[in-house]
Amino acid sequence: MTHAVLTALALLALIAGPSAGAQEGSVAPASAPGRVIVPFAVGERSVFDVKFGALKAGTGTMEVTGIENVRDREAWHTVFSVRGGLAFIKVNDRYESWIDTRTFASLRHVQDIDEGSYEKERRYEIFPERGVYTENNGEEKPTVKDPLDDGSFLYFARTLPLSVGQTYEFPRYFRLDRNPVTIRVLRNETIKVPAGTFKTVVIQPIIKSRGIFSENGHAEIWLTDDPRRIMVQMKVRTKFGTLSLYLRSFRPGAANDTSGQTPAGQGSRQ
Repeated sequence: MTHAVLTALALLALIAGPSAGAQEGSVAPASAPGRVIVPFAVGERSVFDVKFGALKAGTGTMEVTGIENVRDREAWHTVFSVRGGLAFIKVNDRYESWIDTRTFASLRHVQDIDEGSYEKERRYEIFPERGVYTENNGEEKPTVKDPLDDGSFLYFARTLPLSVGQTYEFPRYFRLDRNPVTIRVLRNETIKVPAGTFKTVVIQPIIKSRGIFSENGHAEIWLTDDPRRIMVQMKVRTKFGTLSLYLRSFRPGAANDTSGQTPAGQGSRQ
């Protein structure tokens, strides 16, 4: 329909996770002590149908592609891509995050956006140990302790207890002016999607921005109500209509080695 709708589609992809891209350094061993405990593993892959209202708008994929070396730190490389579009405007967007396996802090975030005539690539290098980040090799700007980017926040949310009725706040967004990120746990619900029927817990993420996850917007994410916390559905209301993701297929990753691991999810709870 309009470019604004497709931009919202891209933003919806952004919170769900990032996309495949160039690797840096050698692949780390599959088992290493000191990693945080997480409900995902290398090889995990979800495929989603993307719809705008009743119209099929594209396909999204979300996966953990590997464990890589980023500036001598071991990191999960997560991938989200969305392809499709409406009318004469096509979308081919990719979002990537590299997440430290021992601190669950973001080390790098890349957005590769291709929407009709609009193309943009943003590359954020994040340095938690120095408390700064850069955008496209620009000047250093201050960041928070153990920062998270847009994509890594959903993976982080999967590590939380997510008790219905609770509100969790995390001052961990890598851009200072957008903190805290709030996660409201709304309800339990059993839903049916193309991949099957699932018991879920429904959350609402809120980021201090003007996007679809803003304080004035309304987005809901359905995660399986079990230790895996798989995303099976997402719905975002915009002024143009409702954008939705529905899980079509899921492939689990390799079993995690939990030796020497510590829990990832920490934050204030109200």
